[in-house]
Amino acid sequence: MKVFTLTIALCFVPTSGLVAQETRLPRSTPEAQGVSSEAIRDFIQTADREVHSMHSFMIVRHGHVVAEAWWEPESAEKPHVLWSLSKSFTSTAVGLAIKEGKIALDDQVTKFFPDDIPPSPSANLQAMRIRDLLTMNAGHQNELNWRVAKNWAQAFLAHPVPHKPGKHFRYNTPATYMLSAIVQKVTGETVLDYLTPRLFEPLGIEKPKWDNSPQGISIGGYGLYLRTEDIAKFGQLYLQKGKWNGNQLIPAKWIEQATSKQVPNGDNPDSDWNQGYGFQFWMCRHNAYRGDGKDGQFCIVLPEQDAVIAITANTGNIQAELNIVWDKLLPAFSDKPLNKNPAALTKLKATISQLKASR
Repeated sequence: MKVFTLTIALCFVPTSGLVAQETRLPRSTPEAQGVSSEAIRDFIQTADREVHSMHSFMIVRHGHVVAEAWWEPESAEKPHVLWSLSKSFTSTAVGLAIKEGKIALDDQVTKFFPDDIPPSPSANLQAMRIRDLLTMNAGHQNELNWRVAKNWAQAFLAHPVPHKPGKHFRYNTPATYMLSAIVQKVTGETVLDYLTPRLFEPLGIEKPKWDNSPQGISIGGYGLYLRTEDIAKFGQLYLQKGKWNGNQLIPAKWIEQATSKQVPNGDNPDSDWNQGYGFQFWMCRHNAYRGDGKDGQFCIVLPEQDAVIAITANTGNIQAELNIVWDKLLPAFSDKPLNKNPAALTKLKATISQLKASR
């Protein structure tokens, strides 16, 4: 199994109006980018032992992949279900639609669905904005069981809204679906098709798959399948404030808003789910932020360390998974390149080559 590559592959894909881009991130040794091979190996061994079950891991420092691992039978070319990490991609589509003048943050949700509004819409429903969907502040007390409905948007709009939108955080996957539906309303394309020339092709993300609702709308809150490196590229794009190979793919202002604390969501200082919420991004401890999904899918961006960490997994304790990142990888970063350590690098490669998932 090929587990560690030190060369840059030059492979090009067609793009819409943008210069064709390399499909792979450049590779480097950990020490050349100021990361300890010994610490990465410690992280991988700890995660392999304590997370049931790790599927893949990639760390990018200063724009270079310094370590990558797949637990067999997972592999570099195998797309992985992202679950709710899909939400951060839907948020990106909203940001691009705002940039193009098709929608605005404070647009009322009901204006996009005139045929699906209940006969006597509540004041709270009428007050609900795109901003409230993005921040999980739609006003619901309970999440809608939408998958049994014939029309998902109609069911969402009929669901009780007891709280004033913008004032009550309630994680709400159907709200993300509504964002996807709005993007499709104003662009005439699914979020998958809309993002393809604007995001996926420029990043060299090939053949992304996104499941649809019965109405033919990208589910938005989940359903996206990508490879581990695709997740890392997405995080790197956000780390670079939306710029990729000289092109500003996403407005820097949008990224600043999306990845900053827009609303509070708890007061436990030890929980990475209580640090605030942006626009479909979670704030983390250690001044980081992330997109994440069920069972341990992560795109973690660490601006202070100029690093991105992509992980796929199938675990029931994703806080424990994050704790290992903080405990083992944060101390691994140095402000300067480290001395070459071929012995540690050899051990790291050997450890990676033996990984197998305990599914």
